[in-house]
Amino acid sequence: MTPLNVLLQIQATGAAAADTINQVANSAIQAAPQTVEMSYWEMAKKGGPFIMIPMLIMSFIAVYIFIERWVAIKKASKEDTTFMDRIKDYIMDGKLDSATNLCQQANTPAARMIEKGISRLGKPMNDVLVAIENVGNIETNKLEKGFNILATIAGGAPMLGFLGTVIGMVQAFYDMANAGNNVDITVLSNGIYTAMITTVAGLIVGIIAYFAYNVLVSRLDQVVQKMETRTMEFMDLLNEPIN
Repeated sequence: MTPLNVLLQIQATGAAAADTINQVANSAIQAAPQTVEMSYWEMAKKGGPFIMIPMLIMSFIAVYIFIERWVAIKKASKEDTTFMDRIKDYIMDGKLDSATNLCQQANTPAARMIEKGISRLGKPMNDVLVAIENVGNIETNKLEKGFNILATIAGGAPMLGFLGTVIGMVQAFYDMANAGNNVDITVLSNGIYTAMITTVAGLIVGIIAYFAYNVLVSRLDQVVQKMETRTMEFMDLLNEPIN
């Protein structure tokens, strides 16, 4: 065998080896699992409209109530630090109309309570206190508007998500029964998607509503404490001896 024939044989062997490597690489690429990407919108659609649409509505309601009540409670908590001092000066000077006008200008729950107390001056102290407390209860109820809905969403959303879980599992078993001996993960995927996604959605909405409710309750407690403090200051003012 001449050197030329040896060289040609080596080239042919190298080309055959390269072809073999390419075929093996292509087979490995084809056999490799493909990564499935899914957007949040596609995941939401997997949950099914029967569960996901009410869940979306509840989330909007929870966010709206939280923002609206936060603004209302924040407005109710604002108060002039010199308010009670000015009220005391007006009452001591007998300027009840000026004291009433100051309360109306302040336009806060505590100011409306003091205004009611001023309107009851001259009556027994117990009657004055009862009138103030009645106004306080009314103001508190106004600030609590929507709290029961928020609490219902906090408790109801996870339960609705659990309902979706049950529906998804029923769907998965139904598909498995219809598939007969050809059961694989793709047959069960729709039911499992529904079960898992509705559970996640219910927990997310429920957790958001739960924290929103407790934040608002905490803020309202601060306002109620301020109202009670102003009530006690006003009653102490009426019990002070007139010089």
